[in-house]
Amino acid sequence: MMPRIDQAGFASIADGVAGASATGKVDPVATGILSASAVSMPLFVVASGKRELRLDLFRGLALWMIYIDHVSPDHLTWLTIRNYGFSDAAELFIFISGFTAALVYGRATFESGFVIGTARVLRRIWQIYTAHLLLFLVLMAEIACVVAVSNKPSFYIHEMEVADFFGDPGAVMIPTLLLRFRPLNMDVLPLYIVLMAFLPLVFLLARLHRDLPLAASILFYILTIRYDLHLSTYRDGFWSFNPCAWQLLFVFGAWCALGGGRRLIAILDTRLTFWLAVAYLCAALFVTFTWHFPRLEGFIPAWLSRVIYPINKTDFDILRLAHFLALTVVVLRFVRNDWAGLKSPFARPLILCGQYSLQIFALGVALSFAGYALLMELDAGAALHFIVGVAGLLVMYCVAQTFTWYKWATVGSESAPMLSRTL
Repeated sequence: MMPRIDQAGFASIADGVAGASATGKVDPVATGILSASAVSMPLFVVASGKRELRLDLFRGLALWMIYIDHVSPDHLTWLTIRNYGFSDAAELFIFISGFTAALVYGRATFESGFVIGTARVLRRIWQIYTAHLLLFLVLMAEIACVVAVSNKPSFYIHEMEVADFFGDPGAVMIPTLLLRFRPLNMDVLPLYIVLMAFLPLVFLLARLHRDLPLAASILFYILTIRYDLHLSTYRDGFWSFNPCAWQLLFVFGAWCALGGGRRLIAILDTRLTFWLAVAYLCAALFVTFTWHFPRLEGFIPAWLSRVIYPINKTDFDILRLAHFLALTVVVLRFVRNDWAGLKSPFARPLILCGQYSLQIFALGVALSFAGYALLMELDAGAALHFIVGVAGLLVMYCVAQTFTWYKWATVGSESAPMLSRTL
């Protein structure tokens, strides 16, 4: 979620010449289209060297909710936000991804130049791409093992949407490498790869005008909805998360990180905004309850149903965006950047998982299928669903803790916290 930015305590990284060192000298190595001697540094909402723990906290929360929604889609989802409104963990994850990517790579671009900044973005894209391929292999191995011992092998093959792969793996490998073939629950990393590829363009537009990236993003979103712009998948399908539409949330996150968040403070802090957000959340809650309790449908006027439906997740329906923004307004009213809970031992597992988001996300996808298959094979009740869910979260936390220890052991205790990546 968009972190609340208090007006005190956040200074510009560089109010003068971007790329200047601590002594005020311009780095002569800085090269590229965005020359360090010519481009003013954006007023980033998080000061250089300062860690915004709320980003890690909410990103970790998103990772946990994604795992829970995948491992137990019929039971444990009542413990996430999925059944209580139009948006879910995906919106939270993509927004924070755009926000953190702009913080990390925006600084690199404006300090060292467009070429160097783009090179770092491409390196990160390669890391995410290789992680996606490794996760694909692990998931295929898991499915193959489950199919070999299960009494209902065809169920898992069709449930995970991998019939083409098991039918003719050779023909599917090229579409897999091109991100056009993906099993179920493996759509987020390809989406993020595409969004990251356009991040340098966001920085170029931001150089021309601070609001130009967001304006261009809104225009592209409108064109996407109007002309049904989308990317295709293997065998004439389409992406479950349409990058042409979801880019709006990613760019909005980047825009907030590049200074837009500061200018939203006056709006977010008003009592009117807060109560409008609460009212919208209550209305969305009632609508989603009609999906689970059909008797409530009669309270929704027919004309209103025609207006709001379908609430399309693939093309990032505007009602989902509005729900995410309303949820953000309410949450940030209570979770400030100086919130004592950020230092609580109960928040530490979420924060650690959020600091290793790529690794934990991949682990969560692998664990979710293993847990889901176990629950299906045992025809488990609610108690076992809960046990499997908690066990997966503990594994994710232990792995994040292991990564923290490993960096402490190999780099040093002071440097380790600053080395965590953004997804």
